[in-house]
Amino acid sequence: MSGYRRLDVRRGKPVQVTVDGEQIPAHQGETLAAALLAAGVDEFRRTRTGDPRAPLCHMGTCFECVLTVDGAPLTRACLTPVRDGMVVTREAGQS
Repeated sequence: MSGYRRLDVRRGKPVQVTVDGEQIPAHQGETLAAALLAAGVDEFRRTRTGDPRAPLCHMGTCFECVLTVDGAPLTRACLTPVRDGMVVTREAGQS
């Protein structure tokens, strides 16, 4: 028998986030990074040399999770709470 047990996690109200034209389910109270990772998005941006990047620190210091959110470039997804109707574009070749 496993030593793990399932926790009763209460999630916020469901919201929809659009990422590169695709609807991604999320919940109020989640960061954008958490919502995207939960939806299976594992590439948030690409460097100038084309290397894929995804969240690393989840506390805003590494800048690996930057996205364009509602037209604002270089927004750190790990610090940004999701909002219903949020429009996200993944960065390409920014750093």
